[in-house]
Amino acid sequence: MLSNAATVSLWTDTAQVPSFPPLDGDTSADVCVVGGGIAGLTSAYLLLKEGKSVVLVEALQPGAGETGRTTAHFMPPDERYFEVAKRFGDAGAAQMRDSFERATALVESIVETERIECDFSRLDGYLVPAAPGDSEIIDREHACTQRLGAAVTRLLRVPGLDWDTGPALCFHNQAQFHPVKYLAGLVRAIGRLGGRIYGDTRARDVEGADVITEKGRVSASAVVVATNTPFNNRFVLHTKVAPYHSYVVGLKVPRGALEPFLLWDTGDPYYYVRLDNQRAPRPFDILVVGGQDHKTGQESTPQHRWDEIEAWTRARFPQAEEVMYRWSGEVMEPADGVAYMGRNPADRGNVFVITGDSGTGMTHCTAGAMLVTDLIVGRANPWVSLYDPGRTPLRGLGEFAKEQANVAAQYTDWLQGGEVTSPDRIPPGEGALIREGLKLVAVHRAEDGKLTFLSAACPHMGCAVHWNTAEKSWDCPCHGSRFDVAGNVLHGPSNAPLGPAGPKRE
Repeated sequence: MLSNAATVSLWTDTAQVPSFPPLDGDTSADVCVVGGGIAGLTSAYLLLKEGKSVVLVEALQPGAGETGRTTAHFMPPDERYFEVAKRFGDAGAAQMRDSFERATALVESIVETERIECDFSRLDGYLVPAAPGDSEIIDREHACTQRLGAAVTRLLRVPGLDWDTGPALCFHNQAQFHPVKYLAGLVRAIGRLGGRIYGDTRARDVEGADVITEKGRVSASAVVVATNTPFNNRFVLHTKVAPYHSYVVGLKVPRGALEPFLLWDTGDPYYYVRLDNQRAPRPFDILVVGGQDHKTGQESTPQHRWDEIEAWTRARFPQAEEVMYRWSGEVMEPADGVAYMGRNPADRGNVFVITGDSGTGMTHCTAGAMLVTDLIVGRANPWVSLYDPGRTPLRGLGEFAKEQANVAAQYTDWLQGGEVTSPDRIPPGEGALIREGLKLVAVHRAEDGKLTFLSAACPHMGCAVHWNTAEKSWDCPCHGSRFDVAGNVLHGPSNAPLGPAGPKRE
Protein backbone atom coordinates (compact mmCIF):
# COMPACT_ATOMS: atom_id res chain seq x y z
CA MET A 1 0.00 0.00 0.00
CA LEU A 2 1.21 3.50 -0.78
CA SER A 3 2.29 5.68 2.13
CA ASN A 4 0.31 8.94 2.27
CA ALA A 5 3.33 10.97 3.28
CA ALA A 6 6.69 10.95 5.00
CA THR A 7 5.28 12.02 8.36
CA VAL A 8 2.97 10.00 10.60
CA SER A 9 0.10 11.56 12.54
CA LEU A 10 -0.79 10.80 16.14
CA TRP A 11 -3.99 9.14 14.92
CA THR A 12 -2.48 6.79 12.32
CA ASP A 13 0.24 5.87 14.80
CA THR A 14 -2.21 4.80 17.52
CA ALA A 15 -5.01 3.09 15.57
CA GLN A 16 -5.62 1.23 12.33
CA VAL A 17 -8.50 0.89 9.90
CA PRO A 18 -9.06 -2.59 8.40
CA SER A 19 -7.69 -3.08 4.88
CA PHE A 20 -9.68 -4.36 1.91
CA PRO A 21 -8.79 -6.10 -1.36
CA PRO A 22 -9.24 -4.31 -4.69
CA LEU A 23 -12.28 -4.56 -6.91
CA ASP A 24 -12.01 -7.57 -9.20
CA GLY A 25 -14.13 -6.89 -12.27
CA ASP A 26 -17.44 -5.15 -12.83
CA THR A 27 -20.14 -4.89 -10.18
CA SER A 28 -23.24 -2.84 -9.35
CA ALA A 29 -25.07 -1.19 -6.46
CA ASP A 30 -27.69 1.46 -5.84
CA VAL A 31 -24.93 3.93 -4.89
CA CYS A 32 -21.19 4.00 -5.54
CA VAL A 33 -19.23 6.07 -3.02
CA VAL A 34 -15.72 7.18 -4.04
CA GLY A 35 -13.43 7.92 -1.09
CA GLY A 36 -12.71 6.18 2.21
CA GLY A 37 -12.43 9.15 4.58
CA ILE A 38 -15.06 10.51 6.94
CA ALA A 39 -17.18 11.97 4.11
CA GLY A 40 -17.29 8.75 2.11
CA LEU A 41 -17.65 6.31 4.98
CA THR A 42 -20.37 8.41 6.64
CA SER A 43 -22.24 8.65 3.32
CA ALA A 44 -22.01 4.88 2.86
CA TYR A 45 -23.21 4.24 6.41
CA LEU A 46 -26.20 6.60 6.15
CA LEU A 47 -27.24 5.27 2.74
CA LEU A 48 -27.09 1.68 3.98
CA LYS A 49 -29.30 2.69 6.91
CA GLU A 50 -31.77 4.00 4.31
CA GLY A 51 -31.89 0.56 2.66
CA LYS A 52 -29.62 1.34 -0.29
CA SER A 53 -27.01 -1.12 -1.52
CA VAL A 54 -23.58 0.55 -1.49
CA VAL A 55 -20.16 -0.08 -3.02
CA LEU A 56 -17.31 2.11 -1.78
CA VAL A 57 -14.03 2.35 -3.69
CA GLU A 58 -10.88 3.91 -2.24
CA ALA A 59 -7.67 4.62 -4.18
CA LEU A 60 -5.48 3.61 -1.22
CA GLN A 61 -7.16 2.13 1.86
CA PRO A 62 -9.90 3.53 4.13
CA GLY A 63 -8.39 6.06 6.52
CA ALA A 64 -5.24 6.59 4.45
CA GLY A 65 -6.23 10.10 3.32
CA GLU A 66 -6.75 13.46 4.97
CA THR A 67 -9.12 12.35 7.75
CA GLY A 68 -6.18 10.62 9.43
CA ARG A 69 -4.15 13.81 9.19
CA THR A 70 -6.66 16.21 10.74
CA THR A 71 -6.71 17.37 14.35
CA ALA A 72 -10.35 16.22 14.59
CA HIS A 73 -12.04 19.27 16.12
CA PHE A 74 -15.79 19.73 16.00
CA MET A 75 -15.89 23.52 16.18
CA PRO A 76 -17.51 26.55 14.49
CA PRO A 77 -16.56 27.27 10.87
CA ASP A 78 -13.19 28.72 9.90
CA GLU A 79 -15.08 31.60 8.36
CA ARG A 80 -16.53 33.58 11.25
CA TYR A 81 -20.30 33.49 11.57
CA PHE A 82 -20.43 37.25 11.06
CA GLU A 83 -18.56 36.84 7.74
CA VAL A 84 -20.97 34.11 6.63
CA ALA A 85 -23.88 36.34 7.63
CA LYS A 86 -22.41 39.23 5.62
CA ARG A 87 -22.28 37.06 2.50
CA PHE A 88 -25.32 34.79 2.96
CA GLY A 89 -27.46 36.69 5.45
CA ASP A 90 -28.37 35.69 8.98
CA ALA A 91 -30.54 32.91 7.51
CA GLY A 92 -27.52 31.37 5.78
CA ALA A 93 -25.38 31.66 8.90
CA ALA A 94 -28.17 30.03 10.93
CA GLN A 95 -28.30 27.16 8.44
CA MET A 96 -24.55 26.67 8.83
CA ARG A 97 -24.85 26.68 12.62
CA ASP A 98 -27.66 24.13 12.36
CA SER A 99 -25.62 21.90 10.05
CA PHE A 100 -22.61 21.95 12.36
CA GLU A 101 -24.69 21.21 15.45
CA ARG A 102 -26.59 18.39 13.77
CA ALA A 103 -23.41 16.91 12.29
CA THR A 104 -21.77 16.79 15.72
CA ALA A 105 -24.90 15.24 17.21
CA LEU A 106 -24.96 12.62 14.44
CA VAL A 107 -21.38 11.58 15.16
CA GLU A 108 -22.22 11.31 18.85
CA SER A 109 -25.25 9.17 18.00
CA ILE A 110 -23.25 6.88 15.69
CA VAL A 111 -20.58 6.45 18.36
CA GLU A 112 -23.24 5.40 20.86
CA THR A 113 -25.30 3.24 18.48
CA GLU A 114 -22.33 1.40 16.99
CA ARG A 115 -20.39 1.34 20.28
CA ILE A 116 -17.32 2.89 18.68
CA GLU A 117 -14.52 3.46 21.18
CA CYS A 118 -12.98 6.59 19.67
CA ASP A 119 -12.49 8.92 22.66
CA PHE A 120 -15.46 11.09 21.65
CA SER A 121 -16.16 13.81 24.18
CA ARG A 122 -18.12 17.03 24.41
CA LEU A 123 -16.18 20.07 25.61
CA ASP A 124 -15.97 23.84 25.33
CA GLY A 125 -14.10 25.58 22.53
CA TYR A 126 -12.60 29.07 22.76
CA LEU A 127 -12.00 31.73 20.12
CA VAL A 128 -9.23 34.08 21.27
CA PRO A 129 -7.58 37.13 19.68
CA ALA A 130 -4.31 36.53 17.86
CA ALA A 131 -3.28 40.11 18.67
CA PRO A 132 -4.59 42.76 21.10
CA GLY A 133 -6.25 44.66 18.27
CA ASP A 134 -8.38 41.66 17.34
CA SER A 135 -10.88 42.22 20.15
CA GLU A 136 -13.20 43.81 17.57
CA ILE A 137 -13.45 40.42 15.83
CA ILE A 138 -14.45 38.88 19.15
CA ASP A 139 -17.15 41.53 19.60
CA ARG A 140 -18.55 41.13 16.07
CA GLU A 141 -18.62 37.35 16.31
CA HIS A 142 -20.33 37.51 19.70
CA ALA A 143 -23.02 39.85 18.40
CA CYS A 144 -23.68 37.56 15.42
CA THR A 145 -23.83 34.35 17.47
CA GLN A 146 -26.35 35.99 19.80
CA ARG A 147 -28.57 36.79 16.82
CA LEU A 148 -28.24 33.18 15.64
CA GLY A 149 -29.13 31.74 19.04
CA ALA A 150 -25.82 29.87 19.37
CA ALA A 151 -24.67 28.72 22.81
CA VAL A 152 -21.80 31.20 23.18
CA THR A 153 -20.53 33.13 26.21
CA ARG A 154 -18.16 36.10 26.15
CA LEU A 155 -15.35 35.86 28.72
CA LEU A 156 -12.56 38.17 29.88
CA ARG A 157 -10.07 35.33 29.24
CA VAL A 158 -9.97 31.55 28.85
CA PRO A 159 -10.03 29.96 32.31
CA GLY A 160 -7.44 27.46 33.51
CA LEU A 161 -4.55 28.58 31.28
CA ASP A 162 -1.24 30.11 32.38
CA TRP A 163 -1.36 32.83 29.73
CA ASP A 164 -3.79 35.70 29.50
CA THR A 165 -5.62 35.06 26.24
CA GLY A 166 -7.52 38.34 26.39
CA PRO A 167 -11.27 38.48 25.65
CA ALA A 168 -12.57 35.12 24.46
CA LEU A 169 -15.74 33.55 23.15
CA CYS A 170 -16.67 30.22 24.69
CA PHE A 171 -18.57 28.02 22.23
CA HIS A 172 -20.29 25.49 24.47
CA ASN A 173 -20.87 21.82 23.68
CA GLN A 174 -18.28 21.35 20.95
CA ALA A 175 -16.52 17.99 20.56
CA GLN A 176 -13.40 16.02 19.68
CA PHE A 177 -12.52 12.39 18.96
CA HIS A 178 -9.88 10.03 17.60
CA PRO A 179 -10.61 10.13 13.85
CA VAL A 180 -8.95 6.84 12.86
CA LYS A 181 -10.69 4.90 15.63
CA TYR A 182 -13.96 6.42 14.44
CA LEU A 183 -13.30 5.42 10.82
CA ALA A 184 -12.49 1.88 11.95
CA GLY A 185 -15.86 1.75 13.72
CA LEU A 186 -17.67 3.05 10.64
CA VAL A 187 -15.98 0.41 8.49
CA ARG A 188 -17.15 -2.35 10.81
CA ALA A 189 -20.70 -0.95 10.80
CA ILE A 190 -20.73 -0.73 7.00
CA GLY A 191 -19.72 -4.38 6.76
CA ARG A 192 -22.42 -5.41 9.20
CA LEU A 193 -25.01 -3.52 7.12
CA GLY A 194 -23.96 -5.27 3.92
CA GLY A 195 -21.84 -2.55 2.33
CA ARG A 196 -18.91 -3.56 0.13
CA ILE A 197 -15.59 -1.75 0.41
CA TYR A 198 -12.73 -2.08 -2.08
CA GLY A 199 -9.27 -0.71 -1.39
CA ASP A 200 -6.41 -0.03 -3.80
CA THR A 201 -9.03 0.82 -6.42
CA ARG A 202 -8.60 4.24 -7.98
CA ALA A 203 -11.60 5.78 -9.73
CA ARG A 204 -10.67 7.18 -13.13
CA ASP A 205 -13.94 8.63 -14.44
CA VAL A 206 -17.68 8.91 -13.96
CA GLU A 207 -19.99 8.07 -16.88
CA GLY A 208 -23.57 8.90 -16.06
CA ALA A 209 -23.89 7.26 -12.66
CA ASP A 210 -21.25 4.60 -13.35
CA VAL A 211 -17.79 4.79 -11.83
CA ILE A 212 -14.90 3.64 -14.02
CA THR A 213 -12.01 2.35 -11.95
CA GLU A 214 -8.70 0.80 -12.91
CA LYS A 215 -10.07 -2.53 -11.62
CA GLY A 216 -13.52 -2.52 -13.21
CA ARG A 217 -16.81 -0.63 -13.58
CA VAL A 218 -19.29 0.02 -10.78
CA SER A 219 -22.77 0.52 -12.24
CA ALA A 220 -25.01 2.56 -9.96
CA SER A 221 -28.03 4.82 -9.81
CA ALA A 222 -26.12 7.52 -7.89
CA VAL A 223 -22.49 8.42 -7.20
CA VAL A 224 -21.01 10.25 -4.21
CA VAL A 225 -17.55 11.70 -4.88
CA ALA A 226 -16.03 12.17 -1.41
CA THR A 227 -12.33 12.46 -2.22
CA ASN A 228 -11.47 15.73 -0.41
CA THR A 229 -11.26 17.35 -3.84
CA PRO A 230 -13.26 15.94 -6.79
CA PHE A 231 -11.35 13.92 -9.38
CA ASN A 232 -14.26 14.02 -11.86
CA ASN A 233 -14.62 17.79 -12.16
CA ARG A 234 -11.79 19.27 -14.17
CA PHE A 235 -12.67 22.95 -14.13
CA VAL A 236 -15.88 24.07 -12.41
CA LEU A 237 -15.15 23.37 -8.73
CA HIS A 238 -11.37 23.69 -8.91
CA THR A 239 -11.71 27.38 -9.70
CA LYS A 240 -13.80 27.83 -6.55
CA VAL A 241 -11.62 26.02 -4.00
CA ALA A 242 -7.93 26.49 -3.17
CA PRO A 243 -5.61 23.83 -1.69
CA TYR A 244 -3.74 24.71 1.51
CA HIS A 245 -1.27 22.74 3.58
CA SER A 246 -1.59 22.97 7.37
CA TYR A 247 1.00 21.80 9.92
CA VAL A 248 0.57 20.02 13.26
CA VAL A 249 2.83 19.38 16.25
CA GLY A 250 2.02 16.97 19.09
CA LEU A 251 3.84 17.70 22.34
CA LYS A 252 3.94 15.52 25.44
CA VAL A 253 2.40 17.04 28.58
CA PRO A 254 2.06 15.44 32.03
CA ARG A 255 -1.17 13.57 32.60
CA GLY A 256 -3.76 15.97 33.98
CA ALA A 257 -1.60 19.11 33.62
CA LEU A 258 -4.30 20.56 31.37
CA GLU A 259 -8.04 20.02 31.26
CA PRO A 260 -9.41 19.01 27.82
CA PHE A 261 -10.35 22.03 25.69
CA LEU A 262 -10.45 23.36 22.15
CA LEU A 263 -8.90 26.71 21.25
CA TRP A 264 -8.32 28.67 18.06
CA ASP A 265 -7.34 32.27 17.42
CA THR A 266 -8.31 35.06 15.04
CA GLY A 267 -5.10 34.96 13.00
CA ASP A 268 -4.96 34.40 9.26
CA PRO A 269 -3.79 31.71 9.12
CA TYR A 270 -4.86 30.78 12.62
CA TYR A 271 -3.46 28.51 15.32
CA TYR A 272 -5.69 25.75 16.68
CA VAL A 273 -5.23 23.62 19.79
CA ARG A 274 -6.70 20.54 21.46
CA LEU A 275 -5.64 18.06 24.11
CA ASP A 276 -5.55 14.33 23.40
CA ASN A 277 -6.01 12.58 26.73
CA GLN A 278 -6.80 9.01 25.69
CA ARG A 279 -6.21 6.89 28.76
CA ALA A 280 -4.48 3.71 27.70
CA PRO A 281 -1.78 2.63 27.24
CA ARG A 282 -0.15 6.06 27.46
CA PRO A 283 0.71 7.59 30.88
CA PHE A 284 0.79 11.16 29.52
CA ASP A 285 -1.34 13.51 27.39
CA ILE A 286 -0.48 15.08 24.04
CA LEU A 287 -1.11 18.73 23.26
CA VAL A 288 -2.01 18.92 19.56
CA VAL A 289 -1.33 22.31 17.96
CA GLY A 290 -1.75 23.25 14.30
CA GLY A 291 -1.38 26.23 12.00
CA GLN A 292 1.11 27.92 9.66
CA ASP A 293 -1.02 27.21 6.55
CA HIS A 294 0.24 27.98 3.04
CA LYS A 295 -0.79 27.16 -0.52
CA THR A 296 0.02 23.56 -1.39
CA GLY A 297 3.12 23.20 -3.55
CA GLN A 298 4.26 26.77 -2.98
CA GLU A 299 6.90 26.16 -0.34
CA SER A 300 9.59 23.54 -0.92
CA THR A 301 11.17 23.61 2.55
CA PRO A 302 8.34 24.04 5.06
CA GLN A 303 10.02 22.37 8.06
CA HIS A 304 10.41 25.76 9.77
CA ARG A 305 6.64 25.93 10.12
CA TRP A 306 6.71 23.10 12.66
CA ASP A 307 9.42 25.00 14.54
CA GLU A 308 7.27 28.13 14.60
CA ILE A 309 4.26 26.18 15.90
CA GLU A 310 6.44 24.67 18.61
CA ALA A 311 7.77 28.10 19.62
CA TRP A 312 4.22 29.55 19.72
CA THR A 313 3.11 26.65 21.91
CA ARG A 314 6.01 26.80 24.37
CA ALA A 315 5.45 30.54 24.85
CA ARG A 316 1.89 29.83 26.03
CA PHE A 317 1.91 26.32 27.51
CA PRO A 318 4.80 25.80 29.96
CA GLN A 319 3.52 22.26 30.51
CA ALA A 320 4.78 21.25 27.04
CA GLU A 321 7.66 18.77 27.05
CA GLU A 322 9.27 17.01 24.08
CA VAL A 323 7.75 16.87 20.60
CA MET A 324 6.19 13.46 19.96
CA TYR A 325 4.67 14.03 16.49
CA ARG A 326 4.95 16.31 13.49
CA TRP A 327 2.67 15.98 10.49
CA SER A 328 0.75 17.99 7.93
CA GLY A 329 -2.52 17.77 6.03
CA GLU A 330 -4.23 19.36 3.05
CA VAL A 331 -7.49 21.29 3.21
CA MET A 332 -9.59 22.79 0.43
CA GLU A 333 -10.58 26.40 1.07
CA PRO A 334 -13.79 27.64 -0.62
CA ALA A 335 -13.69 31.13 -2.11
CA ASP A 336 -16.73 32.38 -0.17
CA GLY A 337 -16.05 30.47 3.06
CA VAL A 338 -18.80 27.86 2.63
CA ALA A 339 -18.27 24.25 1.56
CA TYR A 340 -19.57 22.75 -1.71
CA MET A 341 -21.80 19.77 -0.96
CA GLY A 342 -24.60 18.43 -3.13
CA ARG A 343 -25.33 17.74 -6.79
CA ASN A 344 -22.25 18.18 -8.98
CA PRO A 345 -22.86 20.95 -11.55
CA ALA A 346 -20.47 19.38 -14.09
CA ASP A 347 -22.33 16.05 -14.35
CA ARG A 348 -25.68 14.96 -15.65
CA GLY A 349 -27.64 12.65 -13.43
CA ASN A 350 -27.21 11.69 -9.83
CA VAL A 351 -23.58 12.62 -9.14
CA PHE A 352 -22.89 14.33 -5.81
CA VAL A 353 -19.76 15.92 -4.36
CA ILE A 354 -18.48 16.87 -0.90
CA THR A 355 -15.56 19.31 -0.96
CA GLY A 356 -14.37 22.69 0.31
CA ASP A 357 -14.24 21.46 3.89
CA SER A 358 -11.71 24.12 4.94
CA GLY A 359 -10.27 23.47 8.42
CA THR A 360 -13.46 21.95 9.83
CA GLY A 361 -13.65 18.73 7.85
CA MET A 362 -15.15 16.60 10.61
CA THR A 363 -18.30 18.73 10.78
CA HIS A 364 -18.43 19.78 7.11
CA CYS A 365 -17.94 16.22 5.85
CA THR A 366 -20.51 14.74 8.21
CA ALA A 367 -23.01 17.45 7.26
CA GLY A 368 -22.20 16.77 3.59
CA ALA A 369 -22.94 13.07 4.02
CA MET A 370 -26.28 13.95 5.63
CA LEU A 371 -27.14 16.33 2.80
CA VAL A 372 -26.29 14.01 -0.11
CA THR A 373 -28.11 11.13 1.59
CA ASP A 374 -31.25 13.26 1.75
CA LEU A 375 -30.88 14.19 -1.93
CA ILE A 376 -30.37 10.59 -3.03
CA VAL A 377 -33.41 9.28 -1.14
CA GLY A 378 -35.55 12.25 -2.22
CA ARG A 379 -35.91 13.91 1.16
CA ALA A 380 -35.95 17.69 1.64
CA ASN A 381 -32.88 19.21 3.26
CA PRO A 382 -32.75 22.84 4.47
CA TRP A 383 -29.05 23.29 3.62
CA VAL A 384 -29.24 22.57 -0.13
CA SER A 385 -29.11 26.18 -1.30
CA LEU A 386 -26.38 27.26 1.13
CA TYR A 387 -23.96 24.47 0.16
CA ASP A 388 -24.98 24.21 -3.53
CA PRO A 389 -21.84 23.28 -5.57
CA GLY A 390 -23.32 25.12 -8.55
CA ARG A 391 -23.46 28.52 -6.86
CA THR A 392 -21.32 31.33 -8.23
CA PRO A 393 -18.47 32.70 -6.08
CA LEU A 394 -19.76 36.29 -6.33
CA ARG A 395 -20.09 36.54 -2.54
CA GLY A 396 -16.36 35.89 -2.27
CA LEU A 397 -15.32 37.57 -5.50
CA GLY A 398 -12.20 39.25 -4.08
CA GLU A 399 -10.82 36.00 -2.68
CA PHE A 400 -11.81 34.17 -5.87
CA ALA A 401 -9.92 36.67 -8.05
CA LYS A 402 -6.85 36.52 -5.79
CA GLU A 403 -6.72 32.73 -5.93
CA GLN A 404 -7.16 32.64 -9.72
CA ALA A 405 -4.31 35.13 -10.14
CA ASN A 406 -2.17 32.95 -7.89
CA VAL A 407 -2.92 29.85 -10.00
CA ALA A 408 -2.16 31.68 -13.25
CA ALA A 409 1.20 32.80 -11.87
CA GLN A 410 2.25 29.18 -11.26
CA TYR A 411 2.26 28.39 -14.99
CA THR A 412 5.23 30.73 -15.45
CA ASP A 413 7.36 27.88 -14.03
CA TRP A 414 7.46 26.53 -17.57
CA LEU A 415 9.30 29.68 -18.65
CA GLN A 416 11.92 29.42 -15.95
CA GLY A 417 15.13 27.44 -15.70
CA GLY A 418 15.40 24.34 -13.58
CA GLU A 419 16.12 24.40 -9.85
CA VAL A 420 19.41 22.56 -10.37
CA THR A 421 21.53 22.03 -13.47
CA SER A 422 22.38 18.36 -12.87
CA PRO A 423 21.09 15.37 -10.87
CA ASP A 424 24.48 15.34 -9.16
CA ARG A 425 23.38 18.46 -7.28
CA ILE A 426 20.37 16.76 -5.70
CA PRO A 427 21.10 15.46 -2.16
CA PRO A 428 20.13 11.87 -1.26
CA GLY A 429 16.47 11.61 -0.28
CA GLU A 430 15.51 14.84 -2.07
CA GLY A 431 14.10 15.99 -5.41
CA ALA A 432 14.37 18.97 -7.77
CA LEU A 433 13.30 20.20 -11.21
CA ILE A 434 15.79 20.09 -14.06
CA ARG A 435 15.36 21.88 -17.39
CA GLU A 436 15.80 19.67 -20.48
CA GLY A 437 15.10 21.80 -23.54
CA LEU A 438 11.43 22.76 -23.45
CA LYS A 439 10.68 20.27 -20.70
CA LEU A 440 10.91 20.32 -16.93
CA VAL A 441 11.85 16.98 -15.41
CA ALA A 442 11.08 16.02 -11.80
CA VAL A 443 14.14 14.15 -10.52
CA HIS A 444 14.41 12.29 -7.20
CA ARG A 445 17.59 10.84 -5.73
CA ALA A 446 17.03 7.96 -3.30
CA GLU A 447 19.20 7.48 -0.23
CA ASP A 448 21.15 4.82 -2.14
CA GLY A 449 21.71 7.23 -5.03
CA LYS A 450 19.16 5.74 -7.44
CA LEU A 451 17.56 8.42 -9.64
CA THR A 452 13.90 8.57 -10.71
CA PHE A 453 12.99 10.81 -13.65
CA LEU A 454 9.38 11.93 -14.16
CA SER A 455 7.56 14.56 -16.17
CA ALA A 456 7.01 17.63 -14.00
CA ALA A 457 3.60 18.26 -15.60
CA CYS A 458 0.67 17.53 -13.29
CA PRO A 459 -1.78 15.39 -15.32
CA HIS A 460 -4.72 17.41 -14.00
CA MET A 461 -4.10 20.74 -15.79
CA GLY A 462 -0.40 20.80 -16.65
CA CYS A 463 1.04 22.86 -13.81
CA ALA A 464 4.67 22.05 -12.88
CA VAL A 465 4.95 20.12 -9.61
CA HIS A 466 7.45 21.05 -6.87
CA TRP A 467 9.35 18.90 -4.40
CA ASN A 468 8.17 18.93 -0.77
CA THR A 469 11.17 18.23 1.47
CA ALA A 470 9.02 17.73 4.58
CA GLU A 471 6.59 15.13 3.21
CA LYS A 472 8.87 13.73 0.45
CA SER A 473 6.33 14.27 -2.28
CA TRP A 474 5.80 16.13 -5.55
CA ASP A 475 3.09 18.76 -5.00
CA CYS A 476 1.13 20.74 -7.58
CA PRO A 477 0.97 24.47 -6.71
CA CYS A 478 -2.15 25.06 -8.83
CA HIS A 479 -4.87 22.70 -7.61
CA GLY A 480 -3.20 20.64 -4.89
CA SER A 481 -2.50 17.24 -6.46
CA ARG A 482 0.29 15.36 -4.72
CA PHE A 483 2.45 12.44 -5.90
CA ASP A 484 4.96 10.09 -4.28
CA VAL A 485 8.55 9.67 -5.49
CA ALA A 486 7.44 7.11 -8.09
CA GLY A 487 4.78 9.51 -9.42
CA ASN A 488 1.78 7.70 -7.93
CA VAL A 489 -1.15 9.89 -6.86
CA LEU A 490 -1.36 10.66 -3.14
CA HIS A 491 -4.05 13.35 -3.40
CA GLY A 492 -6.27 14.57 -6.24
CA PRO A 493 -7.71 16.17 -8.22
CA SER A 494 -5.35 14.32 -10.57
CA ASN A 495 -6.56 10.77 -11.14
CA ALA A 496 -3.45 9.77 -13.11
CA PRO A 497 0.21 9.48 -12.06
CA LEU A 498 3.04 11.70 -13.20
CA GLY A 499 4.15 10.61 -16.67
CA PRO A 500 7.55 9.41 -17.82
CA ALA A 501 10.24 12.01 -18.42
CA GLY A 502 10.94 10.95 -21.98
CA PRO A 503 13.67 8.65 -23.28
CA LYS A 504 14.63 5.82 -20.95
CA ARG A 505 17.56 6.63 -18.71
CA GLU A 506 20.01 4.18 -17.21
